[in-house]
Amino acid sequence: MANQNTNVPDKGFFGHPKGLSTLFFTEFWERFSYYGMKAILAYYIYYSVTKGGFGLDQSTALQIVSIYGALIYMTGTIGGWVADRITGTRNALFYGGVLIMIGHILMAIPGNFTLLMVALLFIIIGSGLLKPNISTTVGMLYEKNDSRIDSGFTLFYMSINMGALISPLIIGWLQVNVGFHAGFAAAAIGMFIGLVIYVLTGNKFLGDLGKGVPDPLSKSDKLNVMKYLTIAAIVIAALVIVAYLTDELKISNFSNVITLIGVLLPTIYIIVILKSKKVEKSEKRNVFAYIPLFIASVAFWMIQEQGSTILAQFSDKKTELDMANLTNGLIDFQIPAAWFQSLNPMFILIFAPIFSLLWVKLGRFNPSTVIKFALGVILAAVAYLLMIIPLTGGQELINPIWLVLSFMLITLGELCISPIGLSTTTRLAPKAFTSQMMSVWFLSNAMAQGLNAQMVKIYSVISTEDYFLYSGLTALGIGVLLILVSPKLKNLMSET
Repeated sequence: MANQNTNVPDKGFFGHPKGLSTLFFTEFWERFSYYGMKAILAYYIYYSVTKGGFGLDQSTALQIVSIYGALIYMTGTIGGWVADRITGTRNALFYGGVLIMIGHILMAIPGNFTLLMVALLFIIIGSGLLKPNISTTVGMLYEKNDSRIDSGFTLFYMSINMGALISPLIIGWLQVNVGFHAGFAAAAIGMFIGLVIYVLTGNKFLGDLGKGVPDPLSKSDKLNVMKYLTIAAIVIAALVIVAYLTDELKISNFSNVITLIGVLLPTIYIIVILKSKKVEKSEKRNVFAYIPLFIASVAFWMIQEQGSTILAQFSDKKTELDMANLTNGLIDFQIPAAWFQSLNPMFILIFAPIFSLLWVKLGRFNPSTVIKFALGVILAAVAYLLMIIPLTGGQELINPIWLVLSFMLITLGELCISPIGLSTTTRLAPKAFTSQMMSVWFLSNAMAQGLNAQMVKIYSVISTEDYFLYSGLTALGIGVLLILVSPKLKNLMSET
């Protein structure tokens, strides 16, 4: 969608449209609130009441964080539809930010577990509205053939990682030294700042971009939507009532439902695409080639997203955080466990420019898409297999350098998969399903986090060494298998 606004400044932000600055800082503060809160969420749920938490068992806490992450990605597919048919991207973005802020405010208020669930629901719905539409608005800033668009999205990507880097450091420190609710309040303030920037600069720098509704609902469409929403609400309410009356209204059962939805959604999407008469034979070959890449992506994101669940719990319970013990008394400081959540964005900011340059410099030796995916999964596998080494040493608490190395390897794997996956999805998507294929790509993360809701149950019943061993070997097997079938996949994709 090209920039049709002649009154919008075409330059002014590092050679890019000034509107990019509005979206850059809005996204920065939204990611600040999201990653900062998520960095301490599991601790808030399983810490004892005397430490400011709810005192739930650790497995349940990690399930809730996994469910939360899965729902964030699932609602993103709905947010794009809402913008296209009802609100327009700009309004969806704003309303999403308001809902996110309300969610964080509710978390900043000491309350019961029900209030926490309501707060997370606000954040889930708000993120579903904001995330897909802020990226869409970035694309609207540029004409179709504008050579600056890749660079613009790179700058925008930097805002995500800058927010994700800084927030766990600040909010993690607040959680340890002041309390959980101070950390959640900081997240709410962050989203408020983002909204203020958006409101004060949006009209001036973005003009009318994204204010229109591209495909508004007709009167009959509205009636159908209301009918389906009513039916869905009745079905959900009935299921909840039955579950409550039969004493089955439990987090574990809800996680099973989310896992099932996480698996079914992308599966149904892909089947619909393959069966569509709008998809040509050559395009179907591309989709078939895409399926193994999707599976590899799920395997990778399962490990990557465990950074905020299993590795978060590991850093809190099984890692030496007392600097006095690590430095023989030289430094008296307690490392907040949440700080480890800053490692991934820090390594992305360090290595992303190097990888971008590397792919160009390799020229004809540049690995194929399939090999890059395989490398990404294998690096994630090695990151987990590496953790077995300190665990076999017999020490109760391991040196934090092992976690740093593990996060670094996972990040290197992410740089082989995440940016490549976006471009590959666009390239392999049938013309009639370009947007839907991008939804499928994002649903690989939803599926991964849905499956993680089951993996945390396994983590709680087997030894930590075995968990890292079996998870690592499974991912390694998928990576090696992908290498073995790469010639066939490259042929399907007509890739040399």
